[in-house]
Amino acid sequence: MRNERITVAEGRRASLPVSAPVSPMQQWLLAAICLATLFFALVTPPFQAPDENQHYMKALLLADGRVFTQTQAGMIGAELPRSALDLHATDFPTDVPPKLRQFDRAMLEKAWSADAARPGKSFADFPNVASYAPTLYAPGAAGLMLGDAAGLPRLGSFYAGRMVNALAGLMLLGAAFALLPFGRNAMLAAALLPTFCYQTGSLSPDAIINGLGFLGLALALRIAFMGATPARSAALLVTAPLLALAKGVYLPLIAAGLDRPEGRKDVRPWLLLGAMIAGAAAFVAWMKMSGGSQALYHIASRKTGENVMTAPLAAQLGVILADPVAYVRILCSSVVERAPVYALQIAGRFGWNAILLPLAAYALAALMIGAAILTGSGLRIGIGQRLWWLTVAAGSALLIETAMYLTGTPLGADYIQGTQGRYFLPILPLVLLALTPEKGLRGSHAIFAGAALLLLLIAMATVFDSFWVHGFITSDGMPPFDRWSDALLLPSPRW
Repeated sequence: MRNERITVAEGRRASLPVSAPVSPMQQWLLAAICLATLFFALVTPPFQAPDENQHYMKALLLADGRVFTQTQAGMIGAELPRSALDLHATDFPTDVPPKLRQFDRAMLEKAWSADAARPGKSFADFPNVASYAPTLYAPGAAGLMLGDAAGLPRLGSFYAGRMVNALAGLMLLGAAFALLPFGRNAMLAAALLPTFCYQTGSLSPDAIINGLGFLGLALALRIAFMGATPARSAALLVTAPLLALAKGVYLPLIAAGLDRPEGRKDVRPWLLLGAMIAGAAAFVAWMKMSGGSQALYHIASRKTGENVMTAPLAAQLGVILADPVAYVRILCSSVVERAPVYALQIAGRFGWNAILLPLAAYALAALMIGAAILTGSGLRIGIGQRLWWLTVAAGSALLIETAMYLTGTPLGADYIQGTQGRYFLPILPLVLLALTPEKGLRGSHAIFAGAALLLLLIAMATVFDSFWVHGFITSDGMPPFDRWSDALLLPSPRW
């Protein structure tokens, strides 16, 4: 890390042509991320990542050469092959009762040979993801197309889609890691969390969302601290619109590189602002092209458990504008109430948020993140810069919560519905960078690597055991207060 030890001012004058090389430890940890991600892609049963059934249908739509959904009898979706739809509806349903569920090889064999008995098409309803941009689903759709071209059944094509989607996410992570000019362990720590690997190894667009979030941040900081070359500028101007199309709430991450111009010829702040404007324009253009209509859907209220409808965006915005102070109270109370859930979900919670790691593993995750911070960045960063990064991160988190209140919460509710810890993964590297000191603590690298590898091994064992050996309960479980040793050392299905 000696080559990274420069001041902020020196970095902003682009005195270094390249950043410090990747260390052997970091290379091994990147390899561990890849292996864990591919393990999850193969071992996780179909549709056992959050909303993977809807993401599968959206990817099928794109693989069929279509982009826009249609409305039929109050449903929002598209006509899709029945053999694909029954893979979820019949073979691997997710709306199962809260009883022990276990997968086995016979289920895969039955689904593998079921296509011939399912001819024709049916209308698929996937309102939750209807308005998502097709760029999010391009890798998964490409994998589905490759599977079909190879003559695989629907189940085989599903796994091919997962693998291609995972590889795309890992490539984005690798590019971001290489471009980040300092403090790479902060990004590595976020990617080593089991939730990151689990979501990347699914057919969820989280693989692309997280990867683009990391890449946008890395490019912004590289330009800010090492100069704006034509290649870097072009990459940023391509990445920003893709990031906005993925999730517009993450576009402010690019503002992490903003600073006052050092002179009239310093184009870096204007380049970053221009990239964010281009991203916002791409988002608005897609919403206009896709009709700009919001898809309403039913949800189970986390307060009452009742089946309720999400609010129209304009009406919910009117609620906020009518009493902003009341919304601030709602925001604060929801964050405080849900913070422990966010912490668990961002570290590792599998299935549809139904499977917890052993509770001791969450302490291990905290140790891993703390050790990553203490490895140091090799860069002297002022308190003003750190506060700015934390402000950008807090602003992005506020946008996430507000977006969920506007589009995923009942009208006028006194709580925010639907926010999950994984939504904060793209923000986490910036927070860790803001907390990372210049000089590392002796021994922190070994603790970081050891804790990370042990955490991934525990997560992999948890997923395999919970899906294929002992089974799991769909409804959330609580630790057995009379047997804390079980909760500390065993995954939640074993409690």
